[in-house]
Amino acid sequence: MTISQTDARPMYLQILEQIRERIAAGDWPPGRELPSIRGLAAELRVSVITVKRAYLELEGEGTIVTRQGKGSFVADSDGLARELKQRELDGHLTAAAEVGRILGLDDDALATRLRRARRKLERQ
Repeated sequence: MTISQTDARPMYLQILEQIRERIAAGDWPPGRELPSIRGLAAELRVSVITVKRAYLELEGEGTIVTRQGKGSFVADSDGLARELKQRELDGHLTAAAEVGRILGLDDDALATRLRRARRKLERQ
């Protein structure tokens, strides 16, 4: 995990999103223990408060669970990785819709571009 000083996002969001990505990719399966807050803060050279905020947000959305005295773990939820991927897709589609709006594209033009992008991926 890395923190970019040139990234405009707050550091806790960078941590949160990297954890989500690892879970969504299946690298961190349900039940896997996360690094301790203090350990991750030391590794990333950020404050404990920064890591704790990321963990609290993940806990609030049900992505991780924290057991007092034992640590934080990836939630045991069927389909968590898929749900995280769907959220990621929704974020990308929202961004694409925003760019389409800026370019003055209507829904059909935007859908056509999406289909074209999908066909391009299928040919690779």
